[in-house]
Amino acid sequence: MQTLQYRLILTPEPEGGYTVKVPAIRGCITYGETIDEAIAMAKDAIEGCLEVLKEEGQPIPPDDSKTLEYSLNLTTELV
Repeated sequence: MQTLQYRLILTPEPEGGYTVKVPAIRGCITYGETIDEAIAMAKDAIEGCLEVLKEEGQPIPPDDSKTLEYSLNLTTELV
């Protein structure tokens, strides 16, 4: 058993919910109504994408980016 770590990019959608992209895995995109659901859906999507890659004899892509993204909300009079 191997532990893998993948960066997720969650984008809020105008109609609600979040689209999740996994940059290290081409075509690995999913959606969830809440952040928690979006993350759970991403886990399922990653596992599915990795299973397909394995079945096709393709290598499992590492996420070598080692970057994290975070949004910070500020309340300020400067803007």
